[in-house]
Amino acid sequence: MCEVKVSVVCLAYNHAKYIRDALEGFVSQKTSFPFEVIVHDDASTDGTDLIIKEFQSRYPEIIKPVFQKENQYSQGVSIAQAFLYPLVHGEYVALCEGDDYWTDPLKLQKQVEALESHPESDICAHRALRLKRGRFDGWIAPRIGSGIVTADKVIMGGGGWYCATSSFLCRREAYMKWTPIREVIVIDYTLAIQCSLRGGMVYLKDSMSVYRIGTEGSWTKSHDRNARIKNRLKMIEMLDSLDKWTEGRFERVINKRREMFRSDILLLTRDYSRLYSPSRLGINLSRMAHSAGRVVRRWLSFL
Repeated sequence: MCEVKVSVVCLAYNHAKYIRDALEGFVSQKTSFPFEVIVHDDASTDGTDLIIKEFQSRYPEIIKPVFQKENQYSQGVSIAQAFLYPLVHGEYVALCEGDDYWTDPLKLQKQVEALESHPESDICAHRALRLKRGRFDGWIAPRIGSGIVTADKVIMGGGGWYCATSSFLCRREAYMKWTPIREVIVIDYTLAIQCSLRGGMVYLKDSMSVYRIGTEGSWTKSHDRNARIKNRLKMIEMLDSLDKWTEGRFERVINKRREMFRSDILLLTRDYSRLYSPSRLGINLSRMAHSAGRVVRRWLSFL
């Protein structure tokens, strides 16, 4: 077998309603290089594993499943570090959750070519379609046209609403790197930040994947207000770590993003007197401008 160029990493848990779309998107890729798909099923109980096994039997050279007998996420295990890192053979790593899917058979080819044209960058992302209850809900697009998204803009972006995880293609070394910010929290946001620090993020305006909102078992569905508050506190802790790790290089944007997460906490705790106090007026206006800009980019990118 030829050396694998791209390792696709897919995390699945009770995604029986959606995983077939994800797997079809993987095996439909048309590339000039070999690729593999590592599918991690975290002890699903709805038959997700049976669908994965079906695709494994049809595409044994591509689909490489990992089946857990006990749910690892609920035990606080870092799935990527514990189970997936040893299996990644590719020079590049592409990500897609089991409830999302790819729509362009040339996605991997385009992204590999993009990164090979930008050796100074460690991550490539692209525009993605948002799908809510089966209906089009706009785009996830950090900018209108293709180009480089600087690290400070990735930090300011705040996570999955800025760039879809299903659009990420990273260099293996950057994906594997265990940095101080990932010691705090392992999510798409921290991965995007650490991969963009060296030379920014290469962004393609092509829409090549779909992000489903509010699916069963998704983070937004399974986490209550207290969990969201804890998440924002973790984000602030991560930004503190990022500021120290990068020796103040991104201090201004980190301070701005940190205050936005603090505003989130005030909103979640319904502390409206502090949220709308004169001292936070500038922060709230900045947040509104940031959100408005995101909406404008999303819809202009549709044109």
